[in-house]
Amino acid sequence: MRVALGGARGSITQIPLALRVAAFCLIWSSAFSAAKIALADCPPLLLLTARFLIAGVVMLGAAVVSGTNWRSLTRRDLIALAGLGIANNALYLGLNYIGMGSISSGLSALIVSMNPVLTALLATMVLDERMTWRKAAGLLLGVGGVAFIVESRIVGGIDSPVGIMFTIAALVSMVGGTILFKYLAPNGGLWIGNGVQNLTGGLVLVPFAFTLESVGDVTPTWSLVVALAYSALLVSVVGYLLWFHLLTTSGATAASAYHFMMPPLGMLFGWLLLGEHVAPADLVGIAPVALGIYLVTRPAASPQASVRSRLV
Repeated sequence: MRVALGGARGSITQIPLALRVAAFCLIWSSAFSAAKIALADCPPLLLLTARFLIAGVVMLGAAVVSGTNWRSLTRRDLIALAGLGIANNALYLGLNYIGMGSISSGLSALIVSMNPVLTALLATMVLDERMTWRKAAGLLLGVGGVAFIVESRIVGGIDSPVGIMFTIAALVSMVGGTILFKYLAPNGGLWIGNGVQNLTGGLVLVPFAFTLESVGDVTPTWSLVVALAYSALLVSVVGYLLWFHLLTTSGATAASAYHFMMPPLGMLFGWLLLGEHVAPADLVGIAPVALGIYLVTRPAASPQASVRSRLV
């Protein structure tokens, strides 16, 4: 997918890289706590339907205002983007939000942060990417760290096994969507591509949301309004703008390495905003997860760099 940042690209590049990375990590990791706050006053599917439709309309509207060329989109691109919207939005966040009904936002952030690790594993089977010893070690460390934390939380009665299973299913959907994105590589650019995905995710959830949930269960509060606006505008729009910008300027491998910041930041936001308990086992388990993600996403040394290092 060719990312067209349009006029936003020039203004973003004027911001120091460290601030761009910090903004992305803070927005991405805080999204779990924002979702948990909103879920206290709104059922998950209704909440996601509203979030996706708002974000989709905003991004497609931005594409129209910025004069984005829609003619480059083919029927294949639209079908591919719609399929990605179902996998990456409706299924991933739908399962994730349901899971967060019975587990902490911090644990949800930790499980989902395994995305780069499992993506690297699946890419070796589907996309013929090479599995190195570093990736294999990172995979084992990441899975082991998550398993350690999950086991301690189940034994301690802190989180529900059912909620954990929903969140793991959400992770699998996200990884599948990532591989599908790499395989299909649809055109569309930032605004159109993400707008179509969000709008598709929202429309797909409409019948399920209004059949399985009741609008009467929605409690209109300021916390719900703020959390929904934060999730739709800051996370779905600004967060993804920063993410694709970092992908463009830093490359996929380097940008993915930023995800190793999500587990500790996600638990920090859960503690600060929701008062969620952070056990010593959580802190112990985060270390191998962060190291595992780093090993998987760390770019390999170029042949020129290897030669220079031997000559020094």
